[in-house]
Amino acid sequence: MSAAFYNKFERHAHGEGLKGHSTHYCPGCGHGLAHKFMAQAIQDLNIQDRTIAISPVGCSVFLYYYMDVGNSQAAHGRAPAVALGHKVANPNSIVISYQGDGDLASIGLAEIMQVAQMGIPITVIFVNNAIYGMTGGQMAPTTLIGQKTATTPHGRTNFAGQPLKMAEVMAQLDGPVYVERVALYDNKQRNRAHKAIHKAIQLQVEGKGFAFVEVLAECPTHLKMTPSQAEEWVRDYMTPIFPLGVKKDLTVEPMWDVKSPDFDPKKLTQLVGGTIESVPKFAKTFPSHIAQHDIALKLAGAGGDGAQTAAMLITKAGINEGYDATHIPSYGPESRGGTSYADVHIADTEVLSPASPNPHILIAFNAPSLAKFGPQVQAGGTIIYDSSVITEPPALHNAAKLVGVPFTEIAADLGKTMVKNIVALGALQAATGIYPQDTFLTAIRQALKDKCAMIPLNEEAFSWGMKAFHGR
Repeated sequence: MSAAFYNKFERHAHGEGLKGHSTHYCPGCGHGLAHKFMAQAIQDLNIQDRTIAISPVGCSVFLYYYMDVGNSQAAHGRAPAVALGHKVANPNSIVISYQGDGDLASIGLAEIMQVAQMGIPITVIFVNNAIYGMTGGQMAPTTLIGQKTATTPHGRTNFAGQPLKMAEVMAQLDGPVYVERVALYDNKQRNRAHKAIHKAIQLQVEGKGFAFVEVLAECPTHLKMTPSQAEEWVRDYMTPIFPLGVKKDLTVEPMWDVKSPDFDPKKLTQLVGGTIESVPKFAKTFPSHIAQHDIALKLAGAGGDGAQTAAMLITKAGINEGYDATHIPSYGPESRGGTSYADVHIADTEVLSPASPNPHILIAFNAPSLAKFGPQVQAGGTIIYDSSVITEPPALHNAAKLVGVPFTEIAADLGKTMVKNIVALGALQAATGIYPQDTFLTAIRQALKDKCAMIPLNEEAFSWGMKAFHGR
């Protein structure tokens, strides 16, 4: 077995016995041979310590259990994008995107097209077995006309479109330097597949460009055939539709001479317009009276209410205090008139999940937001809502504390309704004590450092938000 494979596969029986030396693939599946050829090329080229394999969703998803190289698992179809990130972050790495037909030619079609057109040296091994293997045998983009699948029980018809010929598509793009289609149905074709995969990886080692190898593979399980019958089916039915051979092979000079990115924190800070100056801290301890280690907040309202800006200020304030803090905006199609929201987490050490499906604190700027997210607040949590626009809050059954403060009315009295989100932050401070007052004010001043004339108004809005809570 190639040194690029693990000595034993922990996925099976904890690596013990014969199962610790076998893959999860069905008998006769082409993935096993493709893995073998990939591993042998990595060993022969002496690049094991430089190689990063990208495996997305599909039958290839567990590649990382077998290949003793760097591994990243990508979301369905996104392997080329992940591969690109690895390559530009570490230009000396050898990045191999290993994908199936349902992954690359369907949900991932945009990613493979764009990355291929860039021409950056990455190797793509595309396993085409004409079926969605892992998820139950549904029709794939490469399913043949007349082929029966779980979703085409009477056979694929012209109405579903013709099978997508990815090798030909790749060859027409300007970016790739090498494109070949191979098969596995006999020893002659296996030798050609071995050489093609080796060449595609070697071109990357030499820095010569993007290489793409399509491998016609057998799926006996969903073809409902024996391995031998499946090999004959690939030979007799797939190859007439997907002709084997080299589709593109350019003679080029090495083009990849890119320096590794500079991750110097000082330079990065300057690039994004930040500062390396220390920020004063005002909190003596983490606000564990709200939650012991990790506080979840959700801010929601209509587009223009300022929920996203307020969320970002809460996040930056947490970072200033030395906490780990995350902010995820969600605009969506409702960002004008409906409900858009932001999830925020403040943790004493590390945020483990940035989403806030059940927040400790909700700030609602309109009635739809309160109705939608109010029931999700944890028992004993706090809901702060704009009583200017929500005059009759709904009855909630989660024992959350309801705090009504007229954000919009206060902001209008100050002459700028746009500062209602800062009023909300003042109410948040007074109602929960999540941060000291000066923590919020520091974050606000930082955000307005290029609009200094706006600072007094925002400070006043924050102060009135606090007063409104205490004067209820």
